[in-house]
Amino acid sequence: MALSSQTDRWPADGEYPGDMDMEPDDTEPEGEAGRYEHFRVVADKGQAAMRVDKYLSDRMVNASRSRIQKAAEAGCILANGQPVRSSYQVKPSDVITLVMDRPRYDHEVIPEDIPLDMVYEDDTLMVIDKPAGLVVHPGHGNYTGTLVNAIAWHLKDDPGYDANDPHVGLVHRIDKDTSGLLVVAKTPGAKTALGLQFYNKTTRRRYQALVWGIMENDEGTVTGNIARHPKDRMQMAVFSDPAIGKPAVTHYRVIERIGYVTRVECVLETGRTHQIRVHMKSIGHVLFNDERYGGHEILKGTPFNKYRQFVLNCFDSCPRQALHAMTLGFRHPVTGGEMDFTSPLPADMRLLIDKWKSYINNRSQ
Repeated sequence: MALSSQTDRWPADGEYPGDMDMEPDDTEPEGEAGRYEHFRVVADKGQAAMRVDKYLSDRMVNASRSRIQKAAEAGCILANGQPVRSSYQVKPSDVITLVMDRPRYDHEVIPEDIPLDMVYEDDTLMVIDKPAGLVVHPGHGNYTGTLVNAIAWHLKDDPGYDANDPHVGLVHRIDKDTSGLLVVAKTPGAKTALGLQFYNKTTRRRYQALVWGIMENDEGTVTGNIARHPKDRMQMAVFSDPAIGKPAVTHYRVIERIGYVTRVECVLETGRTHQIRVHMKSIGHVLFNDERYGGHEILKGTPFNKYRQFVLNCFDSCPRQALHAMTLGFRHPVTGGEMDFTSPLPADMRLLIDKWKSYINNRSQ
């Protein structure tokens, strides 16, 4: 399924998701009769028949079925360019859009002098190593101080780059509290070419994470459709029903087992929202200190107070989910050459791993 709006949320003025790892964005064109496109999704080729109101409510935050039904009654829900009722059955490759009689209000990106860890830069693209805690894109409650604001400052003297033009900029995203590598397109051609590589799953992405529990298998693959959690719209969840959500595939390999946690490498075939976090939880290994998915609780170990204090100290040492986008590879959009980049584990994750190793070694002596 391909998204080509800038958000999978119900349209809200100035609201962008900064805490997602999504597929490439496109523009928001004006529709017929003076209507403006606020959301667009292309159904998978294997999409099973599903009512359009349910289909959209599974894919848009802050969009209840009743609200979508009202939009359909007003002629604002289109399938392949034609208004449809709420009961319309979505078919494979259908283009489903939400249109309104006003353009979306896009909050203007203001350049801000925020330091960037630039791994690579040329006239076409940049590769940036994002620290944990930095929101990627302006969104509700985070209109300043984001990576996009920092990029706008870095390129403020480049006459060919407009930070408010959706044809350039971020090609993909990672969560606010995930650290690691991102690629930014300086030209429309670069964004299109790089976006297609992400969409066609030809990029190379490896993450490292620390998860709760000792993994039995040295390696494995987690599959399962991912969609919004039916009871908590801030979470994602894995669904066995192929008609719900978007297919997702995560390969993992154990790097080392350390007491009550495991250090793993994850390779993404797809780039769904919170994919690693949700897939690891689905197999019983929540990311360490992942507050949104329960990893900030002491999930494994002993009942002793000394152990409890040790884990609390670990939480303080790495106050976010222990997840790092370590490698990124793609084909250069102009030269066609293969490019691969690596970011070392950040200090907070190195300290966290060292603490666990020290604790286990001291306990065994």
